[in-house]
Amino acid sequence: MNHNAPITPRPASLPLTGDDRLREALGYARHRGGCLPAQTPEAMITGLAALALHRFDSAPPPLALDRIDVLVPRTRRLRSTASVRVVRAQEPPVPVEIAGLPVAPVARALADAVAVVADPAVVRRLLTEAVRGGHCEPSTVVRELNRARLLSRPHVVDAVDALLAEGRSLAEERLYEMVRAFALPDPLWNVDLRLPGGPHLGGLDAYWPDQAVAVELDTRAPRQDDDALWSEYTRKREHLERLGITVVHLTPRKLREAMDQQATIVRTALMAASDRQPAAYVVVLPR
Repeated sequence: MNHNAPITPRPASLPLTGDDRLREALGYARHRGGCLPAQTPEAMITGLAALALHRFDSAPPPLALDRIDVLVPRTRRLRSTASVRVVRAQEPPVPVEIAGLPVAPVARALADAVAVVADPAVVRRLLTEAVRGGHCEPSTVVRELNRARLLSRPHVVDAVDALLAEGRSLAEERLYEMVRAFALPDPLWNVDLRLPGGPHLGGLDAYWPDQAVAVELDTRAPRQDDDALWSEYTRKREHLERLGITVVHLTPRKLREAMDQQATIVRTALMAASDRQPAAYVVVLPR
């Protein structure tokens, strides 16, 4: 490709389409600012325009946008224009191809969109649709928002809280579906465990008291206190296992992508109960 070739102007008689706007924005980024090393992504559509290409209902069509966001490597010598907003990345993600155009992955496009959207309701709709529509996991979204240093904005934090609640709700629905679809014994749902007259042991998403098998959904999102939260998860799991309770740790992604494998793991834990020493007696309470 000749990066110094001129951009051919569009005849005034031809109407501009959404794809034309996107291609012209990419053309600006590709033909300005010099060449890049081989294998380096040159430019890709990001932000709201990318979300529209990913078929987000809450993202406006490209023709309705004042500017098209284009993601480029940090070293590109480019300036934003009236119709193109240049977004720089230290390490650009691998683009996906949609309608013949290089497009940023959903999580990155979402972070770039949230960076310029001031309306809290719009931000919340975008984040919720990302999870509800199955585009990506909440943890992936939050990781990108954290990388972009957007979690200091109150309206983004509020939207993330709603996102995590949405993600947990979907994960719980998949867990119910797994038990039904693979004919697992019915557990006690959403319970707290305590030692008789002793301390609280922690909450569980599902518990089979006869087999002393527990399932815990890992719906954590990466934040600054992630290490401390993971340590808390680990301490709880180790304490329960010392009492003879087998804890099966499931993630929303595993439930979505490999539910049959997760059902096999739980079934194996239930079948192995007879080979283990009896667990300590615990009090089971509704959560």
